[in-house]
Amino acid sequence: MGGGLPAPLCGFPKRRRSATLLAVVASKANTITFGPAHFINRELSWLEFNHRVLEEALDPQNPLLERVKFFCIVSSNLDEFFEVRVAGIKQQIESDVVERTMDGLTASETFRSVVKRVRLMVEQQYACWREDLLPALAANGIRLLELSELEPSDVAWVEDYYHKEVRPVLTPLAIDPLHPFPQLLNKSLNLIVRLEMARNQEVLKHMAVVQIPRNLPRIVQLPRADGRQDYVYLDRLIGHYLADLFPGTKLLGYWPFRVTRNSELYIDTEETASLLKAVENELHNRRKGDAVRLEVDHECPPAVREVLLKTLRLGEEDLYLIHGPLNPTRLMALCEGDHSPELRDPPFVAPVAAGLRQRADLFAAIRERDVLLHHPYDNFDSVVKFLEQAASDPDVLAIKQTLYRTGGDPRIIGALESAVKNGKQVTAVVELRARFDEANNILWARQLEEAGVHVVFGLVGYKIHAKSCLVVRREGLQIRRYVHLATGNYNPTTAKLYTDLGLFTCRPEFGEDATNFFNLLTGICQFQSLRKLLAAPFDLSSRLLELVKREAENAHRGLPARIIVKLNSLSDRTMIEALYRASEAGVKIDLIVRGICCLRPGVRGISRNITVRSVVDRFLEHSRIYYFENGCRPEVFMASADWMPRNFYGRIELGFPIEDGVLRERIISEILATSLADNAKARFLQPDGSYRRAAPTRGGKARRSQFEFIALTAKDEDAPARPVDGKRHYPRVRLALSPFTAPRPEK
Repeated sequence: MGGGLPAPLCGFPKRRRSATLLAVVASKANTITFGPAHFINRELSWLEFNHRVLEEALDPQNPLLERVKFFCIVSSNLDEFFEVRVAGIKQQIESDVVERTMDGLTASETFRSVVKRVRLMVEQQYACWREDLLPALAANGIRLLELSELEPSDVAWVEDYYHKEVRPVLTPLAIDPLHPFPQLLNKSLNLIVRLEMARNQEVLKHMAVVQIPRNLPRIVQLPRADGRQDYVYLDRLIGHYLADLFPGTKLLGYWPFRVTRNSELYIDTEETASLLKAVENELHNRRKGDAVRLEVDHECPPAVREVLLKTLRLGEEDLYLIHGPLNPTRLMALCEGDHSPELRDPPFVAPVAAGLRQRADLFAAIRERDVLLHHPYDNFDSVVKFLEQAASDPDVLAIKQTLYRTGGDPRIIGALESAVKNGKQVTAVVELRARFDEANNILWARQLEEAGVHVVFGLVGYKIHAKSCLVVRREGLQIRRYVHLATGNYNPTTAKLYTDLGLFTCRPEFGEDATNFFNLLTGICQFQSLRKLLAAPFDLSSRLLELVKREAENAHRGLPARIIVKLNSLSDRTMIEALYRASEAGVKIDLIVRGICCLRPGVRGISRNITVRSVVDRFLEHSRIYYFENGCRPEVFMASADWMPRNFYGRIELGFPIEDGVLRERIISEILATSLADNAKARFLQPDGSYRRAAPTRGGKARRSQFEFIALTAKDEDAPARPVDGKRHYPRVRLALSPFTAPRPEK
């Protein structure tokens, strides 16, 4: 798959096609029409991605605690999918508008397909937990115990823990004519309780709800002096003592359940006077959004399930019976601490990037040449130190930065606050609507404002998703501008978990473009075309379409033509159709798409020259790279944007070219080549929308791209960058892109 002997990417065909044949190919490519059969449903494609995550939990070759992490991530992903995507589908069903998606399905048809696929996934997920992960954990000294399995000393400890830590924060909620069904918080874990009580010589049946406190651990660790890891579920612990909450009653049973609600924010940015206030109001409403899913313990009686469904205004199609722990995300606590290193991936601490190693003055290093950062293999601390150095440098006049998901990191926020104290002009363009980070963003946006930072919430109607930092510095008689551009967020925590790319440069054209870009975000002006940067929603899509078209025209002329794109998601119809036409014109196209991909590869007459692969591994693949062969004059761009309508038309995004030849070669020959060579964690998309795991060819070597990047980093550490002939040389293993080979259809 995409194999062959290593060879330079650029190479002319042995025989040039005749002018007549080229004209026929060009005419055919331009007259192709595309119908629903040529596209994959967006939601079903996302579910296939989540199944690839589940495969990592199922894979016995992965360390046990890493498998547990993947098991938890599957549930976390599904939560967000229901909160946003399924909620949106249900709203479409209830609306008066009836339309089909580009794959030809109506909202109702999509919903039915989603329910069928999710049910199968959930069954596989919990079978993995019961039959594989749970026994394996126990065999390795990590046990989740029932209260009946506890030793007498444990029982005494648990009872003391319940009375001191748990009981004071519990609130039993009766359900009767005087006490209507409570408004349960989104994704909260609860117990539905059936009990009976004698009154006036009559036995009355009642129901009640007990919410499991969120501020207590989902699993309670028992005290052990010998290092064993023993836990009990908090809901089982509370269930054991329910009689204490309902004295004078007979407990008939209790069952855990969980409600997922519509969590999308609905803000009319054209009407609201204060975006900050509008987001705050919507965050309050999110807790009480319409229910979209009910998860219940599989032993819950049908009568009780019916009461819950009726109360929540849900149907049987919204009910998921769970044979295992509800809310597995909280089971991530099993992986916390420094126990069981043999059950984890080998530890990895990223070194400083070669171009910045042993350089106290980052500005001087960037003046020498552009610097590329490949996270998490290069340490993100370099970005933080760049901000800290700018904040304390007396020659720095201004700092401007976009902030989407920082996690409120104290070093980044602190650097901006320190810069203000040191007399610099500091501007932060904050995106309040970063999904599920809104509350945190509001808190630290206010903190920045109080410190004197100019906080701006961007352009009306658009999310600010671009990743950029501009530092303006006086150097002698001139002003020099230093720019950091990236594919990922200014978040040191996720930078250890996500693969992303960043670029430091002080090229004047980049500095001018960054200045104009920030002026657009903070001032009142029309968009002016940028010299080097690509910006959505203004020209990113049109410029990319031109580049795809240019490759098709080169193929028509018999010139080398190839496109390689690394993305999180591909769902924009116009872009997919452009890739189809380029494919039929003879362009060889490799797509590395981690998640959603609505393009069908390998279809005769449409996409036979296109391969799509997805890599799911230890780190979340998050970087975006666009490669265009350009007739042996390769152009490489990095960007914050996926190829989706929301990125092209509903967000502020930035793409940027790599103009340093050494860095461009590194991206092509190292990053892209290694990613394309992965045959351990890559899966190939099939024409029917399914994925098939890659495998080494007979006698071939297994290639795991993320581990190879770690190995490359280790080699860089052994041979640090050093000055030679006045220039800095960057020791890197050079790889060549393999010739394109379309995947063979599965037998």
